[in-house]
Amino acid sequence: MTDRHVGSEPEARPDLDPAVRPSSTDAQADPAEPQFRYVEEFVRHQLSASLGGLRGMLEAALPFVGFTLAWVGTRQLYPALGAALGVALALVAARLVQRQSVKYVAQAIVPTAIAAVVASRTGRAEDIFLPGILYNGVLGVVSLVTIAIRRPLVGFVIGAAIQDPTGWIRDRGLVRMTSKLTAVLAVPYLTRLVVQLPLYFAGQVVWLGVAKVALGWPLLIAALAVIGVLLSRGRTPMEDSALAGRVGPPPA
Repeated sequence: MTDRHVGSEPEARPDLDPAVRPSSTDAQADPAEPQFRYVEEFVRHQLSASLGGLRGMLEAALPFVGFTLAWVGTRQLYPALGAALGVALALVAARLVQRQSVKYVAQAIVPTAIAAVVASRTGRAEDIFLPGILYNGVLGVVSLVTIAIRRPLVGFVIGAAIQDPTGWIRDRGLVRMTSKLTAVLAVPYLTRLVVQLPLYFAGQVVWLGVAKVALGWPLLIAALAVIGVLLSRGRTPMEDSALAGRVGPPPA
């Protein structure tokens, strides 16, 4: 067993909860704030945090649900745009009332606002979906390119979390792991592009709305399930990776 005793730091005991380690600065550390023992645990946590969980994914889809329903009911562009923006603002208000961060809602309201501007300029309802289609296409292509050059996109999520954007690149194990995860996440991006682009060119607004929702969070949840399986197979000790000494308790 690797000796991790440093100075007066208490040695980790096997009878403790495996997710918790004593702190060198606070022997009575809150057990609700566990240390990550394995690289896979940390990667899983960071991916979940970056997506905002199930609520964050739903918030990204709801403005376009509002647009589609309003379009079906009125066949008028501006009422449908108003419905989309109204839903987005309601989501912001709900977060503010609950005194929660609005950063995940921003992931919905910013694309919605951009899409609304594009559609209002062109006067074509299908153009509200164009920014999202292009966004998914770009992300899909970028994901594949970063895998090819051994700088997988998911690795930069990890780098941002440890405040070292490129340090993880020196760890071949992390590069292999994040390459697989990036490939899994690229599948929803490219699927949305392949399905939605023909619908856009055909001007199928209702079917674009259906595809937006059906290929949104359900497809992402499926990808995350695959990622969960991949990460559950590995037990890479934190001290054996480039993340050693860089990762503390998960944020509250």
